[in-house]
Amino acid sequence: MEKKPSILLIYTGGTIGMAYRPDTNLLAPVNFEEISQQLPELKRFNYNLRAVSFDPPIDSSNIDPSTWVRIAETVYENYQSFDGFVILHGTDTMAYSASALSFMLEDLDKPVIFTGSQLPIGILRTDGKENIISAIEIAAATENGKPAVPEVCIFFQNSLFRGNRTTKFNAEYFNAFISANYPPLAETGIDIKFNFEAILKPAKGKKLKINTRLDNNIGILKLFPGIKSNLLRSFFNIPGLKAVVLETFGSGNAPNAGWFLDEIKYATSKGVILLNVSQCTAGSVDMTKYETGKKLLEAGVLNGYNITTEAAVTKLMFLLGQKLKEKEIKLFISTPIRGEIN
Repeated sequence: MEKKPSILLIYTGGTIGMAYRPDTNLLAPVNFEEISQQLPELKRFNYNLRAVSFDPPIDSSNIDPSTWVRIAETVYENYQSFDGFVILHGTDTMAYSASALSFMLEDLDKPVIFTGSQLPIGILRTDGKENIISAIEIAAATENGKPAVPEVCIFFQNSLFRGNRTTKFNAEYFNAFISANYPPLAETGIDIKFNFEAILKPAKGKKLKINTRLDNNIGILKLFPGIKSNLLRSFFNIPGLKAVVLETFGSGNAPNAGWFLDEIKYATSKGVILLNVSQCTAGSVDMTKYETGKKLLEAGVLNGYNITTEAAVTKLMFLLGQKLKEKEIKLFISTPIRGEIN
C-alpha cells in the first residue's frame, strides 16, 4: 500500500488568517480553526495533514529573528515525521523569513514552502485558498521517489520561487512577489510544471542541522542624491554596528567625492562589514565596470552581486551569529551557500 504524503502546516499569522474586527473594522489575526473552516478542500487531499499554530498569531510587521528561530525549531522538531512543510505567513516580511530559514536550515532535503495571501481567507475573492492548496500539493510532490523541491521556497499566485531570491514588489495585486534574477522553480496551471534544472540538489547522507544563532547588529543604508556626510558618520557610529547593507545605484555605484569615500573608509577601518547591493530589482553589482564602483571596492566594500536586500540582511545575521573570523565572513558573504547569488 502506497504511503500517504504527510504535510505539516505551520500557521504564524498574516493577512491569510485575518478577519475584520466588528469593534474597529480593522483586520486582526484569527486562529487556525477559523482558517480551516474556510478550507473544506483540505479534506479532499489524500494526505496526512496536520497543523500547528503560533499563539497568538503574529502580524508579519512584527516578525523578528526570534520568530525565525521558532519556525526553524518547529520544522526541526517535526522533521522526521513529515514529508514537507507549508508555512502560512504574512506577505510583508515573507521574503525576509524565507531567506532567513534558507540559511538556518542546513542540509535541508525536504520542501519548506512559505505562502500567504493578499486578501483574508474568509473574503469571497481571496487568493489564499489557491495559494494554500497549491503549496500543499507542491510540498507533497516527488520525483523519482524523492521530494521534488527540497528547498525553502515561496509560493504565490501560480509561481514557486527560491525563498532567498524573492522580493515582495506589489502591495495591491495578487502577483505580490518577484524573483528577478532567478527563474521560478515551478509554475502552476492545469498542471504543475517543475523547473528541475533550477532546483538545488541536497547533499547526500547529511542530516538536517539548524543554526539558531543570529546577530542583528546590522543596518541598511540606502544612498540617494544629496546624502550628507553627517548622516553617514552618525550611521557608522551606531553602537554595536557590525555590518551594513549598502544599497547603491545601478550596478553598484556611489558618489566618488572625497568626503563620501572617507566615510566609507572610516567604517571599514572600524571593522564594519559593508556589502554592496543594488537598488535595482534586477541585475547585478559589478564593481569593476565604473570608476565610482571601483572606488568602493578599493575602500573595502564587498560585492553582493545579485543578492536581494532581504537575503543580504539575513545572510549577514546568520554569518555574524556563527562567530566566524572577519576574513571568513568576508569570504562567505560573496560566495553562494544556499543558492542566493550567482
